[in-house]
Amino acid sequence: MKAWLKRALFALLGKDPEAVIVTVGSPGSLPRRMRDLVPARRHILVEPAPRESPGELWMRLRRTLAPCRVALCAVSLDDRRALAAALLACPGKVLAFNAAGERHHLRLRTLIASLLFMRGLPLDRIFLRPSWLCPWKQDRSLLPRSWRLVEGRPFRAGRPRVAVLSPYLPWPLAHGGAVRIYNLLREVSREFDLVLFAFEDGQTGADLARATEFCSVVAVAAKPRYREPRWSTLLPPEACEFYTPELRAELHRLLERFKVPLLQVEYTQLARYGGRILVEHDVTQDLFRQVYEREPSLRAWWDLFRWRRFENRALRRYPAIVAMSGKDAALIGHPAKTTVIPNGVDLERFHPSPRPAASNLLFIGSFRHFPNVRAYRFLVEEIWPLLGRRDACLTVVAGPHPELYWPDPAPCESIRLLGFVEDVKPLYDEAAVVVIPTVVSAGTNLKALEAMAMRRPIVSTESGVAGLGLIDGQSVLLARSAQEFAAAVDRLLDDPDLSEALAAQARAVAERDFGWPALAKKQEQLWRS
Repeated sequence: MKAWLKRALFALLGKDPEAVIVTVGSPGSLPRRMRDLVPARRHILVEPAPRESPGELWMRLRRTLAPCRVALCAVSLDDRRALAAALLACPGKVLAFNAAGERHHLRLRTLIASLLFMRGLPLDRIFLRPSWLCPWKQDRSLLPRSWRLVEGRPFRAGRPRVAVLSPYLPWPLAHGGAVRIYNLLREVSREFDLVLFAFEDGQTGADLARATEFCSVVAVAAKPRYREPRWSTLLPPEACEFYTPELRAELHRLLERFKVPLLQVEYTQLARYGGRILVEHDVTQDLFRQVYEREPSLRAWWDLFRWRRFENRALRRYPAIVAMSGKDAALIGHPAKTTVIPNGVDLERFHPSPRPAASNLLFIGSFRHFPNVRAYRFLVEEIWPLLGRRDACLTVVAGPHPELYWPDPAPCESIRLLGFVEDVKPLYDEAAVVVIPTVVSAGTNLKALEAMAMRRPIVSTESGVAGLGLIDGQSVLLARSAQEFAAAVDRLLDDPDLSEALAAQARAVAERDFGWPALAKKQEQLWRS
């Protein structure tokens, strides 16, 4: 009787009584995923035409679904045209998928969560609540409380001992900070016995063994799982993520046990652990100042306020500070206790190779560091459409798990987006031009140093090569807008002689100022002093 009444009711409405699953988009993984999720329903695929407007797609979708009762309408957030049509045609029934494969029902009753999901916020962070507001919440931060000790080479009699604290192990070389720490520690380990404190992030035993080759002890803490909203703490969230009082107390007990008198802290976010030397890989408050000046907002102001307050206190407290460049040293504002030790490059490994004939461009920047995400967006959305060389191809090395930081895929086939690449040297061999389109930046760009050592011409914004001593028109081409950037890239691709002259001068600068052995001597002098 119930089934008969259902059929009769929907017959009066002119609809099929059985609800259907609709997918709006191209054939591929999304329709297959919906069939796997709801195998018992009838599925309908509505594929947008190449030049169909959202309004036209909406009208066609309504005509297609007129005789149907819709249970769910699946759509990808990457296809904004399909998303707009689906929201108009099937309000309250849209199931949206992001690039990471997460799904969320877009409903009016969860309006804020739906808007945040549409803006690209990962699903696991949308419903976070601060612990001080919801002390009963179950999704709590899991922060390490102890260090796991791994023995390396034995301590040597008569050698001074130094401890280094880092937010990550220096191997694999997934980003510029790891490259710097690994090379400097490897060089200075000839004269010093090292104790390294670091946090795990998916490293294997083989990765850990690379650190024990030059360290006497490696103390490893588990990877933190920080579950507080970014806005909810007075301290910067980065400073809370890696800190627990128990971990700090045990660190100092281990320093006493191993008779290590000197602790060097890498990165300002770890300044709460205390020590004698603080390494400012970038002046973080300057980074957030640039963000606030480019895009003023309450969120940008709050980040700037917290970092300025936290960083200035740390700079006053530490007896010695290491800066990456003279510009950073001036921003720090403590000249009597600041030493400049720039980033460097392995001049033997990154040696020049013949320039390729193809018009290949290369951009390297881990998306974990948010200025690289902004640079990538500037490159693909504003610069790339203006390039006159249609045969150009772009390779982007975005570091581990780029989909967590930039959900959209590469916008066209001529752009190749890669994750972590263990050896980037072959990519430099293939590149005709290296591009560094940073719009906000601090510190010095280690990838620029690699390009200089490989004798590859560079097109960059001013911030991308700050502190490296490159001169516009002699060793680099600088651009201030998307139009200037695209024109400079076209110019280098069309003029091999200019490319070679710029690249040769840049290699000479790298040889003169940025070899790791010379920089390690500065580190040794600081430790001995």
